[in-house]
Amino acid sequence: MNMRVIGCGAAMLAVIAATAANQAIAGAGPKGHTHATFNAGTPGDPNKPFRIIEMTAKEGDGVMAFEPAKIVVQQGEQIKFVIKNAGELDHEFMLETFEANKKHAVEMLKNPEMEHDDPNGKRIVSKKQAEIVWKFSKPGTFEYACLIPGHYDAGMRGVVEVVAKPTAPPAVASKAKPKAPAAVAATAKPTAAPAKPKPQAAIQGKAVNTSSMQQ
Repeated sequence: MNMRVIGCGAAMLAVIAATAANQAIAGAGPKGHTHATFNAGTPGDPNKPFRIIEMTAKEGDGVMAFEPAKIVVQQGEQIKFVIKNAGELDHEFMLETFEANKKHAVEMLKNPEMEHDDPNGKRIVSKKQAEIVWKFSKPGTFEYACLIPGHYDAGMRGVVEVVAKPTAPPAVASKAKPKAPAAVAATAKPTAAPAKPKPQAAIQGKAVNTSSMQQ
């Protein structure tokens, strides 16, 4: 009898140990769901410069939305998202490609208790906020969305447009300004030499006999 109890106890301990090992490998189940690959860039470094963008999750009148609904960032830029949940329900913020978010939304339908705590996705409790630092390392158009069942279809999604970093124009060698022509010293025009007086021709006159004219 004692041997049987001991055997059952050992078997139970083995099951508990195996379950704990599986949880350690797989995470904490649906509430600890994580992602190993990222398609919208890379996790950011909070110790490096970043730009802050505030996001607000809200619901009302049958509509759920993120504000703003679209943002534009530059390739290589690091963004710190501050996501505030202004609604009465819990929401999620998942940054991915359109295709990846749609596929993941289907998984969330199968596992509605799934919660995210990843570099690119967080669960935000009502009236609380979460932060994500993200580096957009490649150009393209990506999506942030709440994948909780019913929220995505109600409109809780937005667009990130990552524009390519502009390339600097090639440096243009500055052209040397043409030098001003050297000043040419003005030379005085030679003045014409005064004309020499022409020698007067000798006039040969004949003597006039005035006595004959008086008569």
